[in-house]
Amino acid sequence: GAEGSTLMSYFSKNQIQALKPKITFSTLRDLQCPVLESNELQGKPGESCSTEELFEWLGAVLNQVSLDNKSSSFLTTYCCPQPNTVVEKALLCTITGFIIPEKIIQLLEQLCCYFGEPKLAYWLTLTVHGFADSPVSWRENEHGFHKGGENLYNFVIFRNLDYWLQMAVGTNDDCPP
Repeated sequence: GAEGSTLMSYFSKNQIQALKPKITFSTLRDLQCPVLESNELQGKPGESCSTEELFEWLGAVLNQVSLDNKSSSFLTTYCCPQPNTVVEKALLCTITGFIIPEKIIQLLEQLCCYFGEPKLAYWLTLTVHGFADSPVSWRENEHGFHKGGENLYNFVIFRNLDYWLQMAVGTNDDCPP
């Protein structure tokens, strides 16, 4: 009604426009990936990696950190946790922008459908980062921004549709129950 047209005229008058999320795809070749078992959150030495090891590895992959553990590397000597396997090809899709929760749920459902057909992958992951300077974090709580403003969660979905949910928040925030 009238309120909508007033709001639209405000946006156009102040040259405010809606931005669409930016989507980028990249293919990672010969990627060392940790071996995971859906029922082993703590991992088993020599058999599978823990949730913490996966979370650290995922951060390195998403930030394009080299995983080759070369002592001459100036940035890091990090390497993929053991046990691991080399994946010939992995797809990394990054969506940057404001995405409503319903779209994230829809994306998660589509990712679960991936295992509907025989695939070689044993697991896949969906990581959602909040904005560091967001006014709210979880629920309607004020976002405590002190140093990093961490505000993210990560789903690891397995072939049998079991999943892990990992959450990370800054020191001034609480995770939801």
